[in-house]
Amino acid sequence: MATYITLANFTEQGIHSVKDTTKRATAVQEAAKKFGASMPQIYWTMGAYDLIAVVEAPDDLSASAFSLAIGMAGNIRGQTLRVFNKDEMNAILSKLG
Repeated sequence: MATYITLANFTEQGIHSVKDTTKRATAVQEAAKKFGASMPQIYWTMGAYDLIAVVEAPDDLSASAFSLAIGMAGNIRGQTLRVFNKDEMNAILSKLG
């Protein structure tokens, strides 16, 4: 499974119904399963972003479809970063010769 970090901010719609944010997070965790993905962690933050989530998906296509589906709900806008653990980074570095 590939790992991704999503950095998100509430939209106007999302902040108006912020009292439901934890319920929405649970629904998003369930929705991830439809894409073969999971969202094992979500954090509400102070600072430049309102939310940070860890997403695991089988591939970039699944992660992108999941991200788009969540965006379609209109409560958050974000950016998703593909991240690499130490073993993955070592595999990348080994290709440098």
